[in-house]
Amino acid sequence: MAKARSKGARALIWLAVLIAGLIGVNFSAVQWGGGSWAPQLALDLEGGTQIVLEPVVAEGASVTQEQLDQAVAIIRQRVDASGVSEAEITTQGGRNIVVALPGEPDAATMQRIQASAKMEFRPVLQSAPANPPGAPVPTETPAPAEPAAEPANAWDQAWITPELQAEFAAFQCADIDTTQVAPADEPFITCSTDGSARFILGPVTVEGADIADAQVSAATNSQGQATGGWAVNLELDGEGPAGFEATTRGITGLPEPQNQFAVVLDSTVLMPITSNVIITDGNAQITGGFTQEAAQSLADQLRFGALPIGFQVQSNETISATLGDSQLRAGLLAGLIGLVLVVLYSVFQYRALGLVVVLSLGIAAILTYLVVTFLSSTEGYRLSLAGIAGLVISIGITADSFIVYFERIRDELREGKHLSSALETGWKRAFRTILVSDAVSFLAAVILFLLSVGNVRGFAYTLGITTFIDIVVVALFTHPLLRLLSRTSFFAQGHSWSGLDPQALGAVYRGRAKFREPVLAGRAARSSKEAQRRQTIAERKAAMADASGKED
Repeated sequence: MAKARSKGARALIWLAVLIAGLIGVNFSAVQWGGGSWAPQLALDLEGGTQIVLEPVVAEGASVTQEQLDQAVAIIRQRVDASGVSEAEITTQGGRNIVVALPGEPDAATMQRIQASAKMEFRPVLQSAPANPPGAPVPTETPAPAEPAAEPANAWDQAWITPELQAEFAAFQCADIDTTQVAPADEPFITCSTDGSARFILGPVTVEGADIADAQVSAATNSQGQATGGWAVNLELDGEGPAGFEATTRGITGLPEPQNQFAVVLDSTVLMPITSNVIITDGNAQITGGFTQEAAQSLADQLRFGALPIGFQVQSNETISATLGDSQLRAGLLAGLIGLVLVVLYSVFQYRALGLVVVLSLGIAAILTYLVVTFLSSTEGYRLSLAGIAGLVISIGITADSFIVYFERIRDELREGKHLSSALETGWKRAFRTILVSDAVSFLAAVILFLLSVGNVRGFAYTLGITTFIDIVVVALFTHPLLRLLSRTSFFAQGHSWSGLDPQALGAVYRGRAKFREPVLAGRAARSSKEAQRRQTIAERKAAMADASGKED
């Protein structure tokens, strides 16, 4: 008995530590991470920013629905890279893409949206520092050169004609038009994204669409030892491995900058990469003195940068909430009504045990609030009306766990067990049922999250969080609290208002060596009375028959 009480106390202590930890991380996020003690709201409840992207194609060319659908999927991946933001990404008029983001998006998210051109890998033919503004432009036409042989490959210096060399000498980075898509089979002149360097790049050797994945890890040397820096691990598929192998085989060992190839996005060079070894399997590690943040930014750009067509921002404007405060209040009111109904049912059905339900729901509410607030501050999670629906449904999931547990205890009491024994046996049986039930709900939430988008994804995310919290509350609060309450005379002696009165439950055994008839109820009681009545009629007939025989 003392052991059970000790376990209950330890569980409550662990719960207190968990709550204190969540308060601590929320405090840190608010003080040093720009977070808030209130969850952020999604587009339907707060409003936000709407960006209209217009495709950039050659004159006379058209945009197919397949290209638009692929672009929508990639842009959604870019936005989701910052967390579940409840963004709405749709097509408009069979041509444009509309991106609606809740609140005021940060600079990194806006960069992901506006970096809408195709990503490409091109060999570097020549590089130089950027020309300062106002640098003199050559006015003389270069003398005709001897006809050169046709370039043999993308990194062949024969691509640099005298005309191209003269254009490169006069080129200024301010002249870049990021809305123009450079031909994939021709060289072109561009600058680095920060405008510090100019490049002549050869034709495309690897398309951005061939990038399967890009992840950040600690940088290692050729012996596999950590160097203390950060790297981006690049994985290619499709035609990417063959193109990457041919490029690295051709430029490795050449003098700088001809041993480099450039990652091009929005017609500018994200960074030139030096080829140190020949890559044959499509898996490469990109290093360059990255910080962790810079490596993660490059990985995101590589992973979500490849679009089938280029886009330019047509408009960028603030939009109001699609639902607003009235819908938010309606959702919260629905949750409050559901909570009140659960409490009333619990008190009516379980008497004083209903107070345990109320306290457990309170602990679940505290944990949910702290978790949602922390995710909102650190992972970009936003609470939509669909998310609020997930919270309302979680009330029923949590209450169902309590009902399963309480009914198991009552079943044990009906078998004549003492409360302490009924509590532990009922817990073992109930917890297995609760785990199975919550596992099914959690699996459904995960599948829904993976297969859905937008608000439905937020609903699944919220449902998954609250399902996990349900297990924590039942294991670390409800059961330990009942262990402690079972030591009080009110519950241990089965008070009629405790909800655990063996006599009211129809127990077969009460106390030491005391048995009583089980209490029959409903149809069973009526059947017993009917049998007694029929037996009485039969006895009367038999008695009358005996009396008639004696008279004869």
